[in-house]
Amino acid sequence: MITTSTRALRPAALLTFAAALLSTAGPVWAQVQPPSNTRPMAVPIAQTIPDAEDKPYPGTIQLMIDASDTTTGAYRVTETIPVPAGQSKLTLLYPKWLPGNHGPKGTIAELVDVRFYAGGRLLSWTRDPVDVFAFHVDVPAGAGEVTAKFIHTSPLRESEGRVTMTREMLNLQWEKMSLYPAGYYVRQIKVQPTVTFPAGWQVFTALDGKTASNNVVTWSVTDYETLVDSPIFAGLYAARHDLGQGVWFDLVADKPELLKIAPENLQVFRNMVDEAMLAFGAKHFDHYDFLLAMTDRMGGIGLEHHRSSENQYEPRTLVDWAAGDWDRNVIPHEFSHSWDGKYRRPAKLWTPDYRAPMQDNLLWVYEGQTQFWGLVLAARSGVQSKDQVLGQLANYAGSFTQYPGREWRSVEDTTHDPIMASRKPKPFSSLARNEEYYTEGALVWLEAEAILREGTAGKKGMDDFARAFFGMKDGDWGVLTYELEDVVKTLNGLYPYDWAGFFKTRIQTPGQPAPLGGIERGGYKLAWKEEPNPFDKARMASAKFISLNHSIGLAIDNDGRITGSRWDSAAFKAGLVTGMQILSVNGKTYDQDTIKAAITAAKGTSAPIELIVKRDDVVRTVQVQYHEGLRWPWLERAAPGTMPTGLDKLLAPRALAAKPAAKKPAAK
Repeated sequence: MITTSTRALRPAALLTFAAALLSTAGPVWAQVQPPSNTRPMAVPIAQTIPDAEDKPYPGTIQLMIDASDTTTGAYRVTETIPVPAGQSKLTLLYPKWLPGNHGPKGTIAELVDVRFYAGGRLLSWTRDPVDVFAFHVDVPAGAGEVTAKFIHTSPLRESEGRVTMTREMLNLQWEKMSLYPAGYYVRQIKVQPTVTFPAGWQVFTALDGKTASNNVVTWSVTDYETLVDSPIFAGLYAARHDLGQGVWFDLVADKPELLKIAPENLQVFRNMVDEAMLAFGAKHFDHYDFLLAMTDRMGGIGLEHHRSSENQYEPRTLVDWAAGDWDRNVIPHEFSHSWDGKYRRPAKLWTPDYRAPMQDNLLWVYEGQTQFWGLVLAARSGVQSKDQVLGQLANYAGSFTQYPGREWRSVEDTTHDPIMASRKPKPFSSLARNEEYYTEGALVWLEAEAILREGTAGKKGMDDFARAFFGMKDGDWGVLTYELEDVVKTLNGLYPYDWAGFFKTRIQTPGQPAPLGGIERGGYKLAWKEEPNPFDKARMASAKFISLNHSIGLAIDNDGRITGSRWDSAAFKAGLVTGMQILSVNGKTYDQDTIKAAITAAKGTSAPIELIVKRDDVVRTVQVQYHEGLRWPWLERAAPGTMPTGLDKLLAPRALAAKPAAKKPAAK
């Protein structure tokens, strides 16, 4: 250690001192270094949870849920699990990787007051320190079963998560309020479910063998995979409609008047069922239930299952039919999933239990083609008008013309977003990208339709692919997995083409031109107008915001708060970002009309748009240099005329034309 003070030394002495330091053995820093720091070694992670095996679990689990407490929204669970003979420890899993969620979305934090019993005795247990979704329960000698008691605390407000119970309805999802034994394929675990509901409520699910005693309902023994795939909607105000071909329309609503649907509007859902059966060519369910909530109190949802789907509409969507046109696509989308996603599923997206991670690479088929079919079936059936569907396609296409994230990130890479980002909002989504395997995926499949149609002189299209790929075995409601090679092989069987190269370019390679090929080859073009298309207009009115994404580059709510800022847009360059509030526009108080008028007035001039904005406690003036006017995307026919284009033909009804004409009565 050096203790001499250099402050007391004169320059000559400093040189002598420095020379003495340099003459010492070894570098100076080595002499002042402390001893070597202590460095730990990693503790090996022990595998304490067995991998799933395809073998039957002994016995049947009894699952009893009390879902009658609409005040707290708490689901109280008693689950009795048989214990294999001689087993001293039982490992129980809470579902983590949830089908249809495409990521680890299990709500383990909502599982509380967990206790285990055997023969009335409270048992000790530990949570696995590596996989916190696993419970290791000590089983006393001779115990034939373990009873688990716990509570699933459903969120009461959106900030806590999705609300699943209100005073008028509930959405019971079995995976959120049950445990299952580790080491087994979930299809090999037998369960008998029983639920207690509020008095007077109607109950809808795809489960079989329903028996009821007052407000307690039991279903036949089923396997855990089918149970998780068969959620419940129940409600005080409810109605059920037969859509034909074994398909049912099960409605719950906040108020009884919201259940009313005109006969001609109910008919379009029957048309949709017919159109889907014709498109896919086979039925992969024995019966099917659309579970639909007309509500703004219970959380929104659109989730696929093999024999049912969970859906939510805004409360008046069925009553105010024209105004709700934009909001109805979830029903045909989720119905298409019975074929695409449930029966046919990417091989790495199918897992033997809810602990094995999913690999999402082929979601552009699973979700992208379902997005395509949701739009096609909506237009063919009348669930949505053709103008609304064209507006949605324009919305997709327009967004990708000004989307910097496409320069660095491929469509396929966005399939990992449910795992990476957990569907949370992003500061600059236009640069980060979101789950565009849905929307850009749909546009890629629209181009595939055009290629098939052109290459076969109109004899083949995506309907033929649907029948060949998804309609493979009528009546089979198992799971048939596939890889990309299977998709390419089926397409080549319809029309030989470089389909592998097509998908490599469109799906797997970033930096591609905007995906307009299907629109343009379908006889339409992307156009820009100063008024929003029907879809954009309706969704902005419903959500109470204005999207100026294609002009200055902002989304703004009705109070002037910026909810989105497009990367590298005029507004972005002026320093306008999410979270700011626009107080005034060119000296006038902010509202939608004022900012639209300012954008219009600046068109073709050099005058900036002057905004006063607030961020936290700072108020300042910002000048936006933008002079191209208001812009919203539309689809227009590329050439004048009335003959139907390829896109027109794709969206035209098929089922009515396919039905044989009624025979005229024989003359007497």
